[in-house]
Amino acid sequence: MEDRDWLILKTIYEEKNMSKAAQVLHVSQPALTYRLQQLETEFNTKIVHRSNKGVEFTGQGEYLAKYAVDMLNKLRMTKEIVESMENKVQGTLRLGVSRNFARYNLPPLLSNFLTKYPDIKFHLITGFSSEITDLVYKEEFHIGIIRGNNNWKEQKLLLAQEPVCIVSKSEIDSNSLPALPRIHYETEPSLQSVINNWWEENFTQPPFITMRVDRIDTCKEMVKNGLGYAIVPKACLTEDDILYQINLTTRDQKEILRDTWVIYRNSSLELTMIRAFIDFIKSIKQEGV
Repeated sequence: MEDRDWLILKTIYEEKNMSKAAQVLHVSQPALTYRLQQLETEFNTKIVHRSNKGVEFTGQGEYLAKYAVDMLNKLRMTKEIVESMENKVQGTLRLGVSRNFARYNLPPLLSNFLTKYPDIKFHLITGFSSEITDLVYKEEFHIGIIRGNNNWKEQKLLLAQEPVCIVSKSEIDSNSLPALPRIHYETEPSLQSVINNWWEENFTQPPFITMRVDRIDTCKEMVKNGLGYAIVPKACLTEDDILYQINLTTRDQKEILRDTWVIYRNSSLELTMIRAFIDFIKSIKQEGV
């Protein structure tokens, strides 16, 4: 079984469709089917069942696919460690980042890092913090930048904190919120939990939600046009967002803060580029940037 075969199994397993897998791998579908048949002969077992709806892996096939994912990860990590032995800051840093941090804070951070280490390349994915945490745990990504409270057991570094606030086009009385139209947006479960807990501590009535949108940017535009208020982390506000703001506080008047964390596995520190990135983050913290 060759490296290419591991990639073939991984891709078919992810796509669940031979035609789509062939497109991802840049091979013809007949060539992909032929190689899969050869693997079935080599292991003397049926790897997939085919139907009009796609492919379904057998028990043996699923075991081989997971083995392929594991071997590809180990091969990538081995190459990275060997490359890192030159003690030069280079390579591809695999970075998973919370969507809102990626939108508002990540571009200048990466730009400044590349200015210092121009031989670094990035493989970036954005998503919910829970998804990013899972990818770092599985060692599919080197570093995660996640938001909110977390139960990460290995290395983590507090990158930033910011208030969570009520925003509206004009001044409003926070005591009147249950009667005012609220714009709800899809967000991290951890942030939604913070907002819900704050609401339940302060009101017995549910919020008067008149709009539900999938992005915080859309939500802000609705607020700017006077269509309602929203509750957002302050990091999502820019200088152009001229909005009335009220920071959320606990009953004893302490600000409710949202944390941003950098997380990584202990084993990642074997790589020079990971150590360089962590040192860079620490320098940002010291400078108060």
